[in-house]
Amino acid sequence: MTVCIAEKPSVARDIARILGATGQHDGYMEGNGYQVTWTFGHLCTLKEPGDYTPAWRSWALTQLPMVPPRFGIKLIDDRGVEKQFATIERLMQKADGIVNCGDAGQEGELIQRWVMQKAGATCPVKRLWISSMTDEAIREGFANLKDEQDYQPLYMAGLSRAIGDWLLGMNATRLYTLKYGQNRQVLSIGRVQTPTLALIVNRQKEIENFKPEPYWVLATVYRDTTFTATKGKFTSKEEGEKAFATIEGKPFTVTKVEKKEGREQPPQLYDLTSLQVDCNRKFGFSAEMTLNLIQSLYEKKYTTYPRVDTQYLSDDIYPKCPQTLNGLYQTQFGGVAPYAEFIRPIGGKPLKKSKRVFDTSKVTDHHAIIPTGIAPQYLSDAEQKVFDLVARRFIGVFLPDCKFSTTTVLGEVDGIEFKVTGKEILDPGWRVVREKTQEAPETQEKKDDDEERTLPTFVKGESGDHQPTLTEKWTTPPPYYNEASLLRAMETAGKFVEDETLRAAMKENGIGRPSSRAGIIETLFKRHYIKRDRKRLIATPTGIELIDLIREELLKSCELTGIWEKKLRDIEHQTYDAQQFIEELKAQVTEIVNEVMSDPSNRRVTLLTDADLKKVKSPKTAKAPTKTAAKAPAKTGSPEGQTCPLCGKGHIIRGKTAYGCSEWKNGCTYRLPFT
Repeated sequence: MTVCIAEKPSVARDIARILGATGQHDGYMEGNGYQVTWTFGHLCTLKEPGDYTPAWRSWALTQLPMVPPRFGIKLIDDRGVEKQFATIERLMQKADGIVNCGDAGQEGELIQRWVMQKAGATCPVKRLWISSMTDEAIREGFANLKDEQDYQPLYMAGLSRAIGDWLLGMNATRLYTLKYGQNRQVLSIGRVQTPTLALIVNRQKEIENFKPEPYWVLATVYRDTTFTATKGKFTSKEEGEKAFATIEGKPFTVTKVEKKEGREQPPQLYDLTSLQVDCNRKFGFSAEMTLNLIQSLYEKKYTTYPRVDTQYLSDDIYPKCPQTLNGLYQTQFGGVAPYAEFIRPIGGKPLKKSKRVFDTSKVTDHHAIIPTGIAPQYLSDAEQKVFDLVARRFIGVFLPDCKFSTTTVLGEVDGIEFKVTGKEILDPGWRVVREKTQEAPETQEKKDDDEERTLPTFVKGESGDHQPTLTEKWTTPPPYYNEASLLRAMETAGKFVEDETLRAAMKENGIGRPSSRAGIIETLFKRHYIKRDRKRLIATPTGIELIDLIREELLKSCELTGIWEKKLRDIEHQTYDAQQFIEELKAQVTEIVNEVMSDPSNRRVTLLTDADLKKVKSPKTAKAPTKTAAKAPAKTGSPEGQTCPLCGKGHIIRGKTAYGCSEWKNGCTYRLPFT
């Protein structure tokens, strides 16, 4: 009898159906020579400190560092886990062979290997390695089962990561809690969560310490079009006023009109991080919520494996794409087929094959997230939104490039050059799948308006009157992180690392794995290190003080993750020894413990309850003083009702001391003094 073990009951049911194992039993299904059982994710975990020696059960500085001579695993303390494991153990003890059907990735390999070890399995083991849960993918996977030994390096890398996180997390968390935590709250320290918290804290300090500085922008309105001086911003008002006086009352002359046509390629397919970023920006979904939604779509067979960090497909997927598109063509929501109009023009023709989409060399364990071609049914509103993003992104890569025309017009007034640029969409191409209603943030809508602004027809040499303005503006601090920008920062954290080799190692992984980043952010919330302020992520006093008191820069820097990722990848590629990685880490943890223990200060971290957290006020950002923002030449007569020459959107209204644009609430700074 061959025992197949999946990671979830729902996955096991699909596999059992394909294999013909239709007999229902408590904890497994049987038939056609197969017994199909399952885990619930992790059934086993590394042992707790107290499992190694009674001395480690209580938290005490004198017992640090805790370094077991040999690491062991144990069952998670849960009745349901214990019952299911007893079933698995009984099946595996009698099995002629085992098929590991866990998720095809490092974590999935670790989960099932630990269960097999704990069950004492000794029979031959094969590996099912698939990227989607469609019937076709399952059949194809069982027809091409791999040898377990092929994935031994993957397991060793996963095991090394788990042991490393145990050594650092267990020791550093106890160390900082006992030394600085007032014995009231755990101060959690981790290889990924601590550098992530440091990113938020450092950005917040940068914002709080930011001092706005004024600058002046010279512009002029010619033929209802705003031109801006190419010299850039003036750092002194006097310099700006001097330039303003130079051009005031003198004619504006068009010196150059340049028109260029260009192409814009479709955006690449989704990996998990880019999908989480878009879902946060468009719908306000947290990273964890998006992960749960796309995992649900995967388990329902509507999308492929989600925990991926590549935006490419392997070349062998290309022949299957027409079938996938056909499934999307037939997909309906509420009686409407939302994708048919986009797919119809490319149906029945050879699909475009781009290296930005199909590149086997860029695919490791899994390819990018795409639809499977199975028409979804009974989706929740949130699931439908996520599926829609994935479907539109997939369709878009087969559509033509967007064609546009960019017009640049240069003008000159008494030696001072001005410039304006406009963009006109000639053929939307792939852009037809980008649904406007999804672009919720106002910034995106404004961006699109600016990109697609069409200019009047200008002719080189033409000249005429113009209306110059000198606008006072203020420098602004960087924005607070939200979940979307934090995910991007975690993904690209290598840019914060100076060492070129480590930076290259982090290029593919950043801080944490795509599948773990959502959990890391949620951990920071649970530990009261950060809080939400609308969409902004704000560091609490606890989070700020924790980062401030960590003297070991390596603990709160992205460099530690860079070191780990390079070594773990080398372990996976069999160019670095896993045991050496663990031994080096043991020495590093010992050094960290000794350094903190030698701290003579009596510092303590502010600890917050849930009630305290609600009282934490959001930090205030330094604001620019309110001043008259623009200067313009005086006019005779009443300008009320005229179109604003600066923004072209509003009209002039009378104020208490000056005429001004009715769009002042939306940022227009045009003012006209009384005469």
